[in-house]
Amino acid sequence: MSTTNQKISALYCRLSQEDMREGESLSIENQKLILRKYADEHGFFNCKFYVDDGYSGASTERPAYKEMMNDVENERVSTVIVKDQSRLGRDYLQTGLLMEITFPQYDVRFIAVNDGVDSINGVNDFAGIKNYFNDLYARDTSKKIRAVQRAKGERGERVGTAIPYGYMKDPANPKQIVPDPETAPIVRRIFESYASGIGIVKICDGLTADKIVSPGVYAFQRDGNRSGNPDMNRPYYWAQTTVRKMLSNQVYCGDTVNFKMFSKSNKLKKRIKNSPENILIFPDTHEAIIDRKTFDLVQKHFEGRKRPDKQGEIDKYAGILCCGECGSRLYLHRAKTMKPELNNFMCGGYQSRKTDCTSHYIRESVLDRIVLENLKEMTAYARENADEFYEMAVQNGISEARKFSKSAEQERKQIESRIAQIDNTIRCLYEDRVVGRITPERYDLLAAGYETEQTELCEKLTRLDKRAAELDLQEQYIRKFIEQAKTYIEMPKLTAELLRVFIRRIEVFEKPEKYSRTCGNTIIIRYTFECDEAFLADELGKSA
Repeated sequence: MSTTNQKISALYCRLSQEDMREGESLSIENQKLILRKYADEHGFFNCKFYVDDGYSGASTERPAYKEMMNDVENERVSTVIVKDQSRLGRDYLQTGLLMEITFPQYDVRFIAVNDGVDSINGVNDFAGIKNYFNDLYARDTSKKIRAVQRAKGERGERVGTAIPYGYMKDPANPKQIVPDPETAPIVRRIFESYASGIGIVKICDGLTADKIVSPGVYAFQRDGNRSGNPDMNRPYYWAQTTVRKMLSNQVYCGDTVNFKMFSKSNKLKKRIKNSPENILIFPDTHEAIIDRKTFDLVQKHFEGRKRPDKQGEIDKYAGILCCGECGSRLYLHRAKTMKPELNNFMCGGYQSRKTDCTSHYIRESVLDRIVLENLKEMTAYARENADEFYEMAVQNGISEARKFSKSAEQERKQIESRIAQIDNTIRCLYEDRVVGRITPERYDLLAAGYETEQTELCEKLTRLDKRAAELDLQEQYIRKFIEQAKTYIEMPKLTAELLRVFIRRIEVFEKPEKYSRTCGNTIIIRYTFECDEAFLADELGKSA
């Protein structure tokens, strides 16, 4: 056991950004001078400074503080000296615990010079009160900072301190971000790979193989930022979670997204996901790295995404392919020992025995050939005969569109006119009741009838608006399909990207002759311009 004189006299200094406003009196240099002078005058030996510059007292996640407490717990410290109690911390519960339990437990003397606190003289009755007011100061400061951040966020300014991988500060405007010429191509590579059907595991393996420095290590090399505890021993290791977060980060298509996370209290450092209605999105605030078409494709892929197989590949049909009878997903069977041409799909309801369905067995190669041929024919027709395709889609999908559009406006005017008439009638009836021309009972009877009619008319008007919105949305999808058909001309093979651009759902039915080698499955392909009522209702609900 070490003697007291051999133990450390810990001189702890702390300065936060808020403390800097107080001026030179709280500077690290001033604190050091005060503590060194006190230690020399009072005969403290083996002095060691522990300095946290730029750390809040409301948090215990301070490097020097943690080092000091580690030395305390290992019985290497005899005395802890601070300028005042607030330097030790501004959480009155934590600071009180240190002063009254932790330090006495390890036989550590605690001195706060300016507060006149010295544990050798016993516990100061006002020390707890002092800690409480330090805590109040921290809470007040936190509220002010939150209010400032809230105001900035609501104006569309970035409130996050970390710069996303792929971006850097704009040299001309530090508040703005611009693509980093070194890392932006890596971000594009990741998005394009995933959109083409390459799984996250394979993406990470490829980046590692090409010796691409991971985001954490790159940030440390660029500006010394150790956020996320980068593994310097494995600079080329890419974690799957890192790539997954990047693929869902809307900042890459040029948008500012504020208030995605929040903390419940200044004492709780855990960040919690905010509810969607509390998240603010400001489009096109900075230069995009990823175009919106690619970003949307990736998000669609995420919606249907399932876990990669043992080969690190994702089923390109995930979220699209389903059983025509029971509606279950069709699962891909692929093994290392299996030849690629033997890969096949089977009904999930049949496999799990959750339904009385059959296997619906179909080879992946057969399905690819059928879907690709049909897709080529459909897009070629849309590309080369756009007007005819539009007419066909309108007739097949929204046959009543034109008739509806002609009659809807006239019907709307009639309904609105009748609603206005009823309002006027009820107003006249009320006046008659007031002056005594009709009895209250008569008024109630007549008014109830008119109000019922008015309610029914309003509901009819709502149905008209809904149907008009559905038809408008369907028309948008038809025109979008035609435009995309003009973009995707070459289709050498079927990819996840093509599937998500053009196809909404594929339904596979059982063979009429179950074990026949020549009898094929009936397959129905639902293209993106074909919108059923359930889909339209969902899309209109999202836009609302």
